[in-house]
Amino acid sequence: MSIRAPSRLLELATQSLLRDEALAISALEELPTELFPPLFMQAFAGRHRETLKAMVQAWPFTRLPLGSLMKTPHLETLQAVLEGLDVLLAQKVRPRRWKLQVLDFRNVDRNFWRIWSGARALGCSPKSTIKKQTAEDCPRTGTKQPLKVSVDLCLKETALDAFHTCLLLWVKQRGSSLHLCCKKLRTFEMPVPSIRMVLNVVELGCLQELELKCGCSLLALAGFAPHLGQMSHLRKLALSHIYVPACIFLEDKVQLVTQFTSQFLRLNYLQKLSMDSVFFLEGHLNQVLWYVKTPLETLSITHCLLSESDLKHLSWCPSTRQLKDLDLSGVRLTNLRLEPLQVLLENVAASLVTLSLEDCGIVDPQLSAILPALSSCTQLTTVIFCGNPVSMAALENLLRHTARLSRLRLGLFPAPRESYDARGSIHRGRFAQLCAELIQMLRGLEQPGRVLFRTTPCPHCGNCAFYDTKPSQCHCGIPA
Repeated sequence: MSIRAPSRLLELATQSLLRDEALAISALEELPTELFPPLFMQAFAGRHRETLKAMVQAWPFTRLPLGSLMKTPHLETLQAVLEGLDVLLAQKVRPRRWKLQVLDFRNVDRNFWRIWSGARALGCSPKSTIKKQTAEDCPRTGTKQPLKVSVDLCLKETALDAFHTCLLLWVKQRGSSLHLCCKKLRTFEMPVPSIRMVLNVVELGCLQELELKCGCSLLALAGFAPHLGQMSHLRKLALSHIYVPACIFLEDKVQLVTQFTSQFLRLNYLQKLSMDSVFFLEGHLNQVLWYVKTPLETLSITHCLLSESDLKHLSWCPSTRQLKDLDLSGVRLTNLRLEPLQVLLENVAASLVTLSLEDCGIVDPQLSAILPALSSCTQLTTVIFCGNPVSMAALENLLRHTARLSRLRLGLFPAPRESYDARGSIHRGRFAQLCAELIQMLRGLEQPGRVLFRTTPCPHCGNCAFYDTKPSQCHCGIPA
């Protein structure tokens, strides 16, 4: 018998049962546990509303991983599931067979459906899979808890779509009988008032990852502060494109920054902090880092303006002493003294794994200042330094220092400054020659990882050329 035979028999059995919905519903009381998942899959795919409503009420497992079945959310199918749950929630005494504790809308647990449907060899016990699924890190876990609805939200529109609107409204109307557990919330191009409306429904203490890419003002961000303070289990916070109104007074700016950043005192699990194009940081980075009391693993400050005093605070702050990942890409450092950055690298030498100083405008004297500290970062696996206008001699010195790092697996470096002509256009022949010399030097030093060199963007097509073992051309193919 072929391995597909059991799966085929299950399909035939469930299809036959679903031809008569009344029969399918009446059979649920005596239906073996093993037949529930394949029957549910068929009912869900075929949009058998009444069967779905009845199956949700009789579901024999603690978790219903619905998200992995919803590649394209269908509103009527979702409503059928929610209506079935309403019947359960309306009962004052739970039925003896009611085992469902978690309705999971996240795109996980695909193996659950594959194992039970016979689409995968039964070498793994389905019961052990269910046990893994019920192991949740949620601050409200306990013996007598309301039905938990798990969902990861990625909101990309100016308003909520029909699926999210339906789900969040249903949760809000059920009040304390439900617990909406959202661990990951990402927003793109969504106004802060709409975000706050979502947060009024979500259990804020469950949030572990929050990404706000909404292009809002500092004033709107400060209004968001009370919600942030309730995210007691937040591990990752990412802010993007926060602008400062031109007419704001300095005193008001300081107050608004403090109003937001003071909430960091309540984030006892914060490990990753990312700020991209956040334009209130210059001269105020100390206000941000002062309130972070946990040791950060990841700090990303990209495409922001920083002052020399900001760099000093960055190097002195206790929360930056155990960094594994540091990204300062796009921060213009050309006119700043980099001794504070040297101190920071010395402080994190035993822990730093990835370092990105891409497009920082670092020149030869600045590079020389940080090289001794860089070569002491023995755990580094990735160094990104492209986009900085350094000479061939300075680049050789940098490569000699990074060659000492035995764990380095990837280094991305700029084309030497001598690769460009007086107009700043890349000379491909010279670029290839100089990079070949650098590669030859690295072979003599037994460089442990892969090294690539990158040019600045082509003025014609905007793409960059790379040199690994040989030069690549930009896509337009126009000679420099």
